[in-house]
Amino acid sequence: MRRVIFALLAFAFAPSAFADDLSWLTGAQPAAPLNVNGWAGIYIGGAVSYSNAGGDFSNTTQAPLAYVLRDLTLESEQQPSSWPVLGQANHSATGFGGFAGYNTQFERLVLGVEADYDQANLSLIAPNTPISRLTSAGGNTYAVTVSGSGSVTDLDIGTLRARAGWALGNFLPYGFAGVAVGHANVNIAATVSGIENPQNQPCTPGDPTPACVPFSFTGTAGKNGEWMIGFTVGGGLDVALTRNVFLRAEYEYVQFAPIANLVVDVNTVRGGLGIKF
Repeated sequence: MRRVIFALLAFAFAPSAFADDLSWLTGAQPAAPLNVNGWAGIYIGGAVSYSNAGGDFSNTTQAPLAYVLRDLTLESEQQPSSWPVLGQANHSATGFGGFAGYNTQFERLVLGVEADYDQANLSLIAPNTPISRLTSAGGNTYAVTVSGSGSVTDLDIGTLRARAGWALGNFLPYGFAGVAVGHANVNIAATVSGIENPQNQPCTPGDPTPACVPFSFTGTAGKNGEWMIGFTVGGGLDVALTRNVFLRAEYEYVQFAPIANLVVDVNTVRGGLGIKF
């Protein structure tokens, strides 16, 4: 029995030949606490995301309608272009993307720059609530209806951001801020239609003035393939699995500058896997 105990103790405290044989798998070994330069260098990765986009379309029809109605007394006195017929829209979707960046490290402080792309194909469809009113302008009576449509479809987002983090061994909490670029189809349309002097029935053009005259004017804004510029802020956590592989969890907020009086913002959470070189 004494010989068995001595043999087990000798095996436990002897250098492991098996471990030496696997020493070439340095990048695949569990990550020990990283050294002072553990987060410095170039890295790339991929991510999956869940995003929610929102936008208020209530002011988007005003400018295109005001332009097409600019010469009418009806517009100068009653401003049907200002009637809000579109509302707020929201859409959530899953997506995927990638990131690439570079870190430099000063003791525990980690500074870097990173480029990200997220393909979520977000789409916003504005609810339409037509407004119909009987009003007067220039001594004439008008039966007026304003209706519209608004959409932002196939929205993809790329960002370029500066990062700052604080290294805590294998953990790197960080925050970031930067520039966001979006690409989407933005289409706004609104129509003012109705009848001038509808009380004069039957409506026969050419009757003595005042005549019963139908009218319709349509204004549009936006285009397919619209580029959108904005900003991004957020934060996250990188966790080193090995010296070269890390996991990521992140939250990001993006807001774009107005297009046709439409402000689109996007909230995103994502998880990713990265490789550091």
